[in-house]
Amino acid sequence: MSIKVVGVTKLYDSQKALHNISFSIDKGSVVGFLGPNGAGKSTMMKILTGYIEPNEGAVCVNGIDVLENPIDAQRCIGYLPEHNPLYTEMYVKEYLQFQAAIYKVHKKAISEIIDRVGLTPESHKKIGQLSKGYMQRVGLATALLHNPEVLILDEPTTGLDPNQLIEIRALIKELGKDKTVLLSTHIMQEVEAVCDRVIIINKGKIVVDKLMNEIRSNHNQTIEVTFDYKIEEQFIKKLPNLESYKNNYDTTWFLTFATDKDMRADVFDFAQENGLKILGLNTHNQNLENLFRDYTN
Repeated sequence: MSIKVVGVTKLYDSQKALHNISFSIDKGSVVGFLGPNGAGKSTMMKILTGYIEPNEGAVCVNGIDVLENPIDAQRCIGYLPEHNPLYTEMYVKEYLQFQAAIYKVHKKAISEIIDRVGLTPESHKKIGQLSKGYMQRVGLATALLHNPEVLILDEPTTGLDPNQLIEIRALIKELGKDKTVLLSTHIMQEVEAVCDRVIIINKGKIVVDKLMNEIRSNHNQTIEVTFDYKIEEQFIKKLPNLESYKNNYDTTWFLTFATDKDMRADVFDFAQENGLKILGLNTHNQNLENLFRDYTN
């Protein structure tokens, strides 16, 4: 396993940022690490890089115990944090030369990585003169400079324009062929485009861990329906093919059915049989965005 996390819990005073988190990732995988703001994503990434320590649990990267040997683990990790820290008064090449010296990387790697992340047109400038998108590329170049086996990318495409997005997505997908990539983002299309697995975290706990193929092939359908009166749970349970349900508001339900059949007619029949009027009805495909909503609302 390139990444192995077992029973990690992290407390900030009395608040649990992470609660008994466990997962593992094989080499050659690109995994989307998703969750709402404050869910614990960045905390988990900082623990993986050895930047902070958990209160409980074990973390291994590339077979190295991060808690016991953080420096050895960091040698095989490329990390782009959410708030990309750069020395803005330095020139792009100067900054990458500085980073190369830290990692004892040969200078020829600098021009290769500049070309690989698409920094060539801006490489003669000071970092402070760059757009936010190009600053992100400098951060990505820094993470890749020492050719790490594990990449941890926290919001790597922040500030990129649509053309840059396509280029960086292609690069991440290519990197995932021989590296392990853990990618955090709020852009669901990005995950669907480059990831082969998704982990969703909410309130410090893993709520979903699925392959993207499973999500794409899921034939479930979700119907959002609003009735004119509040009804009890035992009546909702009578609907055929019902897999799960959630009462979002007093009279509004999210109903998930495990069938290819269009269940809207059955919902209409159900309303009529129970003397109800339907004030609103919408269908939702079971894509990643809806899956995210269902588990983090």
